[in-house]
Amino acid sequence: MAAAVFLLIPFVVYLSVPSYNMVDPKFYGLPFFYWYQTLWLVLSGILFGLAAWLINRGE
Repeated sequence: MAAAVFLLIPFVVYLSVPSYNMVDPKFYGLPFFYWYQTLWLVLSGILFGLAAWLINRGE
């Protein structure tokens, strides 16, 4: 069940575009829209890795 939650979190975040569809605050000159998506790209990889570990730890 925890693995499913880890897999669902990135999809929910990516689908909630109005929550991050803005320019400010900027991070090193990048608008919020871009650096927020880039941050979630890394976090998604971590969450997917944790989900894979949870699924495969019983083998």
